[in-house]
Amino acid sequence: MAKGFFAAPVNKPVKLTESHTSGPEPANDMGVLDRAIGDILMQAQRMTQEQVDLVLKHQAEQGTHFGEAAIALKFVSSDDVLWALSQQFHYPFAPNGGTEFHDDLVAGIDPFSEHAELFRELRTNLLHGAMHPDLPRRALAIISPNIGDGKSFVAANLAVTFSQLGGRTLLVDADMRTPRQHAIFKTPGHHGLSNLLSGRSEANVIKQIAGLPSLFVLPVGAVPPNPLELVQRPAFALLLQELLTKFDYLLVDTPAAQHGADARVVAGRCGAALAVGRIGKTKVPAMESLLKSMGKTTVRSAGVLLNEY
Repeated sequence: MAKGFFAAPVNKPVKLTESHTSGPEPANDMGVLDRAIGDILMQAQRMTQEQVDLVLKHQAEQGTHFGEAAIALKFVSSDDVLWALSQQFHYPFAPNGGTEFHDDLVAGIDPFSEHAELFRELRTNLLHGAMHPDLPRRALAIISPNIGDGKSFVAANLAVTFSQLGGRTLLVDADMRTPRQHAIFKTPGHHGLSNLLSGRSEANVIKQIAGLPSLFVLPVGAVPPNPLELVQRPAFALLLQELLTKFDYLLVDTPAAQHGADARVVAGRCGAALAVGRIGKTKVPAMESLLKSMGKTTVRSAGVLLNEY
């Protein structure tokens, strides 16, 4: 079983980097010319030509990156620089400012941080494993033994990194015990999966996430009294099959295994599962029990991720 280690201390300084600051614009892999970061900030009216010239002078004197120099001179904020970098590298980015997303969404708030890079590494491992393009298409269930293992945190950030590939990505919150995705993405959660499965569907229950144009979230909706029965109904399997035809990547958050059979049923409908544990919290017997229960199904294992968030 493949194992991964994820450590995410979120309160660390961000190291800002960019591909270039001035001079001829290099072509990217698509043959499209990238703009210098100063030009991007000027076009967005966040810097003037005079300020850019001062930054370039400071950069030459101090040997720093353009973004670091611009922040040091107090011409722009770190969010301004990150936004410009996202434009330069054609990379979706949602400046946080403390309101747009929950701080847990590190891959969306700060896509160039080391924390986001760890999620991209996990994405790469999945694309070479359980989600390999040559394999039959499957949804990926994110499972864990207990509440507080970081399952929803991993599911949300992993969904962001898949969406940053450009393919339409849907994150389904199937944790109808302790749902969190609507809170992480700060999107309305009154209507969603439970409404669809109980036959009380509402229009537009799938939410497109502002700032991340390829990412969509289907929240739980009203927390039902019978979550296990809802995911055991044929309607849930049929819904996942339909969603797989409409989205390039489909990830599903699940209830913690401590609640009962929900996670095993959801994972069985998805076809693949990534198990998440938390260092210092998840007990080995609990993880072993979860993996053993999955071993009795046809679910393809995507590995075990140890989270230190």
